[in-house]
Amino acid sequence: MATSLVERISQNTGNTPAGGQGLQRGMQPESKKRSKDLQAEGFQQLKLAVHNRLFETLDVSRLESLEASLASQKVAQTINDIIDEEGRLLTDGDRARLVEEIKNELLGLGPLEPLLWDDTITDILVNGPAQVYVEKFGKLHLTDVRFQDDQHLMLIIDRIVSQVGRRVDESSPMVDARLPDGSRINAIIPPLALDGPALSIRRFGKRRYSIDDLVAKETVTPEIVEFLQTIVRARLNILVCGGTGSGKTTMLNCLSAFIPADERIVTIEDSAELSLQQPHVVRLETRPPNVEGKGEVTQRDLVKNALRMRPERIVVGEVRSSEVLDMLQAMSTGHDGSIATIHANNPRECLGRLEMMMLLSGFSIPQRAMRQQIASAINMIVHVSRLSDGTRKVMKISEITGMEGEMIMMQDLFEFKRTGVDANGKILGNFISTGIRSVYSQQLEVAGYKLDAKLFRAAQR
Repeated sequence: MATSLVERISQNTGNTPAGGQGLQRGMQPESKKRSKDLQAEGFQQLKLAVHNRLFETLDVSRLESLEASLASQKVAQTINDIIDEEGRLLTDGDRARLVEEIKNELLGLGPLEPLLWDDTITDILVNGPAQVYVEKFGKLHLTDVRFQDDQHLMLIIDRIVSQVGRRVDESSPMVDARLPDGSRINAIIPPLALDGPALSIRRFGKRRYSIDDLVAKETVTPEIVEFLQTIVRARLNILVCGGTGSGKTTMLNCLSAFIPADERIVTIEDSAELSLQQPHVVRLETRPPNVEGKGEVTQRDLVKNALRMRPERIVVGEVRSSEVLDMLQAMSTGHDGSIATIHANNPRECLGRLEMMMLLSGFSIPQRAMRQQIASAINMIVHVSRLSDGTRKVMKISEITGMEGEMIMMQDLFEFKRTGVDANGKILGNFISTGIRSVYSQQLEVAGYKLDAKLFRAAQR
């Protein structure tokens, strides 16, 4: 019968109690900790030995040409053969763990692989080889995941970025990339990162959130969903604003689901994340400069090109630079029904950010002209936020009503009114209507969508 790994380690280090009965149940805490440390150290030594033999036995370069399932099966079989050849006696649990960890090192993302299979994890934050945090249900938790050293972590980072044609080294120590499932990757390495390589993964689960999921999570109400569906189908231009991790991209995905299936959609993103379900979608993604600093394709280049592709809707993943000029012009010159996201803490600040990006684009534009461009292009602003309890809410839906003097006029239609915090720290509040009827009501009716007047009168929940 196979002995456990901890028993074999104890035997090798002379720590087995008399009679060969293994570890005593009444062991003191210090002895238990020492035994646990010995077990972990012995497992890592065994893992390293088998890993080295694997490279001698298997042509690793040929694995890339095999299907993932076949490569995984071949590696697992080879590992088991090596263990048998060396006469290693392991329990079924230890053997399965050893095989899985070596497979992850060879074919996957090493210690991060189990985290990527956990659908409850939304963010993975690696602060050097010895500290890995994850976000679950809006809260950060420290994990026991560790890398061997900086080189081990760098190997995983290189594997990620090389899959999408990116690179990271001392000459280019920052990189944005994405995993095959759409998860966003950001890596920064020394000399910019002082405590070792840092890696951030914004997870995109296998199952995308639908608008029904947002209703179930109380991010939004069914009445507000009805309004959002109407303004998307009536081709109003919408901007989704919010802070980092507030759910802007998720909301953008949900709004895009309301676009009719017979329309041609062009999506423009810095890193491809959107997952539209319509059949007629063209997806565009920016490209960074190559090693020689050439070949860069910016979002502005893609927006300009998209205008020549006969789009009926343009969806911009995130407006962050000079592409704002071309996007606003497109929205106000025939490409209505476009949707985009922007970093901002509230709808009014969102307009200020648009102005700032227009100024930073390098063009000298009078302030009034900029504001007129914004007021004529944007119809609705949806503000989403992540609250202190980890929940995400649609905080406000505001509409732009035009210009008055030098000021862009805006009014709130719906908002989430906070009322307090319960004993468990959960934010309490209600979604309400402000009582203001949308100035676009007549435009919506002309488009064939009539909203119930009660929607704008009474508090919704």
